[in-house]
Amino acid sequence: MTTLTLQTEPLAVDVAVTATVLRVTLDDGRELSVPVEWFPRLRDASDNDRANWRLIGRGEGIHWPAIDEDISVRGLLAGHRQTRAA
Repeated sequence: MTTLTLQTEPLAVDVAVTATVLRVTLDDGRELSVPVEWFPRLRDASDNDRANWRLIGRGEGIHWPAIDEDISVRGLLAGHRQTRAA
């Protein structure tokens, strides 16, 4: 049996957040979409704070400075979620 391995780690290139969905576009063309409910600080943030994000590193993650939230692409791909606000 053959196991698929990644040649490079996927990187985020764009982010969109609504009241219900976090959508991350990756450099390989994929789009990840997860419920904002997975990230209580992001869920509870204002629209302006949700829109104020920046990429971490080359796109390994996303940071929202106003709410001090960091989410990694690797974590999203693995299905990791935050169960309560820290």
